[in-house]
Amino acid sequence: MAELLRVEGLRAGYGEAVVVQGVDFALDAGRSLALLGRNGTGKTTLLNTLVGVTRRHAGRIVLAGQDVSALPPYRRAAAGIGWVPQERNIFKSLTVDENLSAVARPGPWTPARAYEMFPRLAERRANLGHQLSGGEQQMLAVARALVLNPKLLLLDEPLEGLAPIIVDELLRSIARVVRDEGLSAIIVEQNPRMILPITQQAIVLDRGSIVHRGDSAALLADPQQLEGWLAVSQR
Repeated sequence: MAELLRVEGLRAGYGEAVVVQGVDFALDAGRSLALLGRNGTGKTTLLNTLVGVTRRHAGRIVLAGQDVSALPPYRRAAAGIGWVPQERNIFKSLTVDENLSAVARPGPWTPARAYEMFPRLAERRANLGHQLSGGEQQMLAVARALVLNPKLLLLDEPLEGLAPIIVDELLRSIARVVRDEGLSAIIVEQNPRMILPITQQAIVLDRGSIVHRGDSAALLADPQQLEGWLAVSQR
């Protein structure tokens, strides 16, 4: 498998404050990565650095052979990075249709295909963004990232604060995209037992540095490690 993403010696944060340091990892095309860690360990900062909205102090980010380390966010998006931030950042004054058509780029993921994946959005295609529930807004944020037809999808806690029925629906859709259809992805999630089954690789951050890397299945099968690094109950 060809390598899609390589991160080398990454040191980044906000202003002079360094949050992640000495981060090295690689991700092959068609593979997905669970990015785990307790609150405040630098997971969101790492994703934000890949997108280009933090200050990079050192290191390189190479996407599909292109060094994107110094590129602004809009050029990283054009290079193939799709991002679903915690804040969702949908256009609340535009309709669902307009949210998708405004950013869609040529490729297999079209607005019509996004509607097939998220029937709730199809039913609300004429609704404005602010008229959607939180779960529907999250679905729209994911759909909007997909119609960019990215090489790499970044999802920052996509299940946070959602009703259980919406969590199940969204998790099935994410699993389809990253496991069944092979879109490369990095997923931050507070509940490792939800995300490890649908990813191939896992990284655990602590105090801004990688303290564990390996197969998702192996980490899921090791309750001692989950308890030690992530305070996950063994029950």
